[in-house]
Amino acid sequence: MELNDQELLRRQKLHEIEQLGINPYPAQLFEVNTSAMDILTHYHAEKIEFKNISIAGRIMSVRDMGKAAFCVIQDSSGKIQLYIRRDDICKGEDKTLYDILFKKLLDIGDIIGVKGFVFTTKTGETSIHVESLQLLSKALKPLPIVKEKDGETFDAVTNPEFRYRQRYVDLIINPAVKDTFVKRTRLMNTIRNFYNEKGYLEVDTPVLQAIPGGAAARPFVTHHNTLDIPMYLRIANELYLKRLIVGGFDGVYEFSRNFRNEGMDRTHNPEFTVMELYVAYKDYNWMMDLTEELMEKIAIELHGTTEVQVGDKIIDFKRPFKRISMYDAIAQYTGIDVSNMDEAGLRAVCKQLHIEVADSSGKGKLIDEIFGAKCEPHFVQPTFITDYPIEMSPLTKKHRNHEGLVERFELMVNGKELANAYSELNDPIDQRARFEEQVQLMERGDDEAMFIDHDFLRALEYGMPPTAGIGIGIDRLVMIMTNNPSIQDVLFFPQMRPERTEGQEPHL
Repeated sequence: MELNDQELLRRQKLHEIEQLGINPYPAQLFEVNTSAMDILTHYHAEKIEFKNISIAGRIMSVRDMGKAAFCVIQDSSGKIQLYIRRDDICKGEDKTLYDILFKKLLDIGDIIGVKGFVFTTKTGETSIHVESLQLLSKALKPLPIVKEKDGETFDAVTNPEFRYRQRYVDLIINPAVKDTFVKRTRLMNTIRNFYNEKGYLEVDTPVLQAIPGGAAARPFVTHHNTLDIPMYLRIANELYLKRLIVGGFDGVYEFSRNFRNEGMDRTHNPEFTVMELYVAYKDYNWMMDLTEELMEKIAIELHGTTEVQVGDKIIDFKRPFKRISMYDAIAQYTGIDVSNMDEAGLRAVCKQLHIEVADSSGKGKLIDEIFGAKCEPHFVQPTFITDYPIEMSPLTKKHRNHEGLVERFELMVNGKELANAYSELNDPIDQRARFEEQVQLMERGDDEAMFIDHDFLRALEYGMPPTAGIGIGIDRLVMIMTNNPSIQDVLFFPQMRPERTEGQEPHL
């Protein structure tokens, strides 16, 4: 490993610290009793006396003033200034801690713990007067330099290759990034609390599956050594959750980590999070109402209003949302009625509209391609696209009023699908026929067609009540609610090619 000059210098400082008898990585407990945000929020507002405080954080800047220094540290809540005098932290004639350790051997990025009291400087800045200091962790790599003035950040690190690959550094130097992930957790907790209050049960279902069911997608394949069988990382958890409805639960949900061996772009990642909910004795109309209620609640919880800034747009999640059928949407934005077309007619439409499609695509996928290319971008405000062709939805109940359609909706926001929901198919004979149609598509070369899950069919034969189900893309929802344009910005560690170390191949 080749080290640059800064890294060599820090390792030399590490050696000197150890020579002084100071452990640069101490094991003992350092008791923290407050935070930067707690002090900055309450010191003036409530006249609370912050004496005998103990706080730890990372050194972000230092201003040397001879026998004293001002230093800014950052903890998980934010930044606060320290005032450090040599005579306070060095006892008697021993000036080592200040003159040698603090002034010469500590660097920006090092983690320290301090004890002292809070005061206000002559310039009016709330600060900590340090009475004792301890090195808790020596940083051997320098942080990128980010300048701040009057609350504004300059020269922020924006290189996505660096930010996504070294997210730990991104979180240190870009405070807005941490805020995104705090909001992600708040969003998920809002959903969890919303469902829990309605009496639905949070569950876990298998990630390793013998059959990749519940969606049309290409799976990741692995091998189970003990059972000596191929297995798949789940592409969806739908079929397992519906088994639980068969088993007698009235409402179950799961935050599911799913895996699809497909392309990557700003709205797709091979590993992603979906929340799926299934409720017995309900239908897709009821689920639309519930989804409106949930989305409105999330917006208010995170922003205090139903209006959310997304890029240069304001998206309003106030109920009710617009509703339009898929065929009507295609007719509106292409001028073509595809509702009664066969596969040959749909291929002709795709050619007319300059939409490239695979030879293996069946009628359902052709309609999906037309809608995706010509309609999706128009639905910026929350809109339910309803009543899909039966060929697109092998797990969905046939429409009660319209032949050839199913009771399905997708929630479109900002031109992208955010949720997908059905009146769930609970007829085992119809379900078997739909699976067999998927097998035919697979034989034509469609690598996203569904497998037949015989155990799921067996479960349906025991009887599943009428059920409404929905899957909500958590990553895309977080993108919208935090105004981030890329899915990589809302994943702590998005997939990337392994780094190649000089002279070495990446590990397999």
